[in-house]
Amino acid sequence: MTGVDPAADECARTAVVETTHADAAAARTVAAALAPDNTADIETTSEGTTVRTRITRETTGGFLASVDDYLVNLAVADDVAATGRETDDTAVATDATEPNDADGIRDGRDERASARRDTADADNDTHDT
Repeated sequence: MTGVDPAADECARTAVVETTHADAAAARTVAAALAPDNTADIETTSEGTTVRTRITRETTGGFLASVDDYLVNLAVADDVAATGRETDDTAVATDATEPNDADGIRDGRDERASARRDTADADNDTHDT
C-alpha cells in the first residue's frame, strides 16, 4: 500500500507554551533543565525572563501526551530553580547578619552554645531561694 493513509489526519497539532520566570538566570536554568526533552517535535529556548517551548505532533494523542509531559517537567524545573533562589537568598541574608569568628569564618556556634547553656541552667536550677 502506498500513498497517504486516508484515516490519518494531515494537520499537525502545535502549541507554543511561554512562561515568565523571576529573572533571566531562572529562565535559563529552567530551559536548560528542559533541554534533554528537545526533539524534532519539541524545542525550548529562553530569552530574558521568558522560556518558550514549541511542541508539534502529528497525532492528537501524541500531542496531548507531549504537552502533558512537558507541563509536568516545567513545573519540576521551575520548583527546583525557585528552591535554588531561596537557598541563595538565605545564604546571602545569613552572611550579612552572622558575626565572624576571630579566624574570619562565619560561625554562630558560640551564640548557639551559649543559648543552650542558658536554657539548660534554667531547667536544672537546684538552688534554693
